[in-house]
Amino acid sequence: MNFDDTPEEAAYRAEARAWLEQHARPRGEDTHQRGGLSDAYSEEEAHHVKEAKEWQATLADHGWAGITWPEEYGGRGGTSLQQRVFLQEQAKFDAPAGVFAQGIGMAGPTIIAHGTEQQKERFLRPMLRGDEVWCQLFSEPGAGSDLAGLQTRAIRDGDEFVVNGQKVWTSSAHYSDWGILLARTDPDVPKHRGITYFLLDMRSPGIEIRPIKQITGTAHFNEVFLTDVRIPAENVVGEVNGGWACTMTTLTNERTLIAGGGGDTFGELLSFARRFGGTDDPVVRQALASVYMRVEVLKYLGWRSQTALSQGRPPGPESSVAKLGYSALLEQLGDVGVAIAGPYGTLLPDNDDELRSWNQRLLNQWSARIGGGTDQVQRNIIGERVLGLPGDVRVDKGVPFNQLPK
Repeated sequence: MNFDDTPEEAAYRAEARAWLEQHARPRGEDTHQRGGLSDAYSEEEAHHVKEAKEWQATLADHGWAGITWPEEYGGRGGTSLQQRVFLQEQAKFDAPAGVFAQGIGMAGPTIIAHGTEQQKERFLRPMLRGDEVWCQLFSEPGAGSDLAGLQTRAIRDGDEFVVNGQKVWTSSAHYSDWGILLARTDPDVPKHRGITYFLLDMRSPGIEIRPIKQITGTAHFNEVFLTDVRIPAENVVGEVNGGWACTMTTLTNERTLIAGGGGDTFGELLSFARRFGGTDDPVVRQALASVYMRVEVLKYLGWRSQTALSQGRPPGPESSVAKLGYSALLEQLGDVGVAIAGPYGTLLPDNDDELRSWNQRLLNQWSARIGGGTDQVQRNIIGERVLGLPGDVRVDKGVPFNQLPK
């Protein structure tokens, strides 16, 4: 494992850092993770979206957006390692991010891998520049971890599909221009084989978006109802009934995005502990040590992936366990942070962003621990696809979807 950059990587890192120093504000001690603090329907969130669009346009105008994307679609034509290096440097600055995760991080790579040339020309550049915001319409009330059990239907009507159904846990739906949508187009085949992947104009008639108020007291997610929504057949990505391959591309990128979060989490926790005098408490010190070890393990996993990329090799099992490891870190951070604050951990004072941030981390941890595949699903993936263990017994394998019990 390499802990130091090669000369080429060091030069690239220096170039990225120099550009960021010219165009972004360094993160300070007063900069805390947003962690679900703002309501998605609030003025604060609207301001964040505006700032994120401006920052994304700045990245695109200077050639730092879509580092791994082909140059013909507005990208830099670089490597995954270069993307990782830039994100490491950007994390040191107060650059508004997250708004384009579903688009640039998930929909874009899927369109590049499976889309038509017409779709690439139409969608990739506006997406990369931040002109259009995207959302993900996958999960349903009865299809979360078992995503292939989705029941939203799309029926062909000439050159269009007519869609009816309900989606849930949809971030950004209320201010998105487009969405990636999964719908069942053939119920007469096993569930994984009758799904189609669509690009949906969120301004289409028949779409109703409702906020979901969470345990945090905010409404970050939405539920989306689709009633006789018409989608042009040209907006199908991949093959009709063959959308599961596109779905796996999207989900792989989603898990990578979630696992890449964190920032200087231990430094923030240590500062918080010092504020409340926790560093003199042996129990708190032990908890801090445990968090530090978990952060370091994740850092070493990142270095192993970075070493593989640097040597032109695909990352190994470390990339598969990163999302699960990050989920465990989120759980620990929320518990320890609120425990350090003691009775103050139950408060959400308007004049104390740091305290609010740690309170919200405890409550908001589930969005990342469930999104992109639950911890239990991740363990199954690691066991079956990384360790080669026998797969779970599937009683629905090979059974047409319309014959499955509902």
